[in-house]
Amino acid sequence: MDLEAFRELLTPEGRTALAEAVRVVAEGLDPVAAATTLRRVHDPALTSAALTQAALRRRGEAKFGDEAAVMYFTPHGLEQATRTEVAAHRARRVAGAAGQGQGVGATGATGPRVLDVCCGIGGDLIALARAGCAVDAVDLDPLAAEVALANAAALGLTDRVQVRTADAADTDPSAYDVLFADPARRGSRGRVFDPMAYSPSWPATLELASRAPAACLKVAPGIPYELVPEGAEAEWVSYKGEVKEAAIWLGGFAPALDDESPGHTSTGFSRRATLLPSGETLVPTGAEADTGPVARYLYEPDGAAVRAHLVAEVADLVGGRLLDPRIAYITGDALVRTPWAAAYEVHEVMPFSLKALRAALRKRGVGNATIKKRGSAVDIEQLRRDLRLSGDNSVVIVLTRIADRPYALICQAV
Repeated sequence: MDLEAFRELLTPEGRTALAEAVRVVAEGLDPVAAATTLRRVHDPALTSAALTQAALRRRGEAKFGDEAAVMYFTPHGLEQATRTEVAAHRARRVAGAAGQGQGVGATGATGPRVLDVCCGIGGDLIALARAGCAVDAVDLDPLAAEVALANAAALGLTDRVQVRTADAADTDPSAYDVLFADPARRGSRGRVFDPMAYSPSWPATLELASRAPAACLKVAPGIPYELVPEGAEAEWVSYKGEVKEAAIWLGGFAPALDDESPGHTSTGFSRRATLLPSGETLVPTGAEADTGPVARYLYEPDGAAVRAHLVAEVADLVGGRLLDPRIAYITGDALVRTPWAAAYEVHEVMPFSLKALRAALRKRGVGNATIKKRGSAVDIEQLRRDLRLSGDNSVVIVLTRIADRPYALICQAV
């Protein structure tokens, strides 16, 4: 979908075509039948744009819920967009910590003035505006900028939002209370994992942040520790057990740290893990985890805690120890409930062997198995085929490494 096709969707005829496209997609018509139906009334270009947008709206429900029905998307923009709950969490922090700023030039805004660079389809600017911020948003892609503006209008937020096409490098973060940056992490070949290949690149994004009183930079969860600036706070966010993203908080957002702060001397920045929707957070406490043999229970720490290197803190919460000092599995004799880890009762432990594991599962009448692994090179799908499961019972199989030896644990979820 190009800019001209998107603008056509905003016309009265385009809105009619989109409504019809949404209807035929909801009815489950195959693509050929859906296109044939719309082409009886609309030209091929508008038909294609409407059907594409209808399909994107259905996909957008996973991140934006019911509001996806009135929003607009691009494929790349939807892929990179933050889900509503995560964006709202971040926006509350922006509005609260920088709440002394006034929304100059944006009627109805009472919070800080925010410069949102690389705004994409506007998922974050929507959350920031709803939190009371006055948002000036830019994107290098004219289509993305117009989609973001259309989404602000669709949700009644145009009094707090301005959107324009511009290069992030040409903006002046010092004129705002907060810089929010979400550098593009998708290219023509798909997702980009190297921060140096972000657009703008990571050094260019940090240079922008250095000119802002406070900054929040959205990044992929796998950002290398060595790329996090000294004195920043890195926050990893998990939503319903799945790590969604990380945010780097700088300037006025970064907590004051001294050399005695737990976890500061080893990284040069502070770390935080956050669980949504509860909002619970975990920070370094200086806890150290022992290692020991497999006990009655196995704990799998939430991915945000793992990314934030807070596994020892989780082990402390459950009174447990690590199976291996390099693997994020915790074991303990007692069952301790915590939102920071999933718990499993261990029924059998064995050095990994396909033959032995298959025999053990057959003896237990296992026909369904959830297979998890950390520190194992085993191909899970191939293993599932090789096990040839048959039976009425279900188990959780955990593949891991203990003292450089591969092990399999047969468990039940608690």
